Amino acid sequence: MKVIVDQNKCVASGQCVLTAPEVFDQREEDGIVVLLAENPPERLADDVRQSAALCPAQAIWVEEEEQEE
Repeated sequence: MKVIVDQNKCVASGQCVLTAPEVFDQREEDGIVVLLAENPPERLADDVRQSAALCPAQAIWVEEEEQEE
């Protein structure tokens, strides 16, 4: 899993930080998202997906890695 954020689209709602605080933070001066872990551990995958779904500005994308068989 790879996480991508667009700080230009972010509206500083903080939903991502509430949902996945190990992956997202906010800048002190304006609350804009800061990505802490571009490739978070699998145990955080559901939280990261939920953060992307909850983002009102759609400023978070998740790229899923293909599973090897």
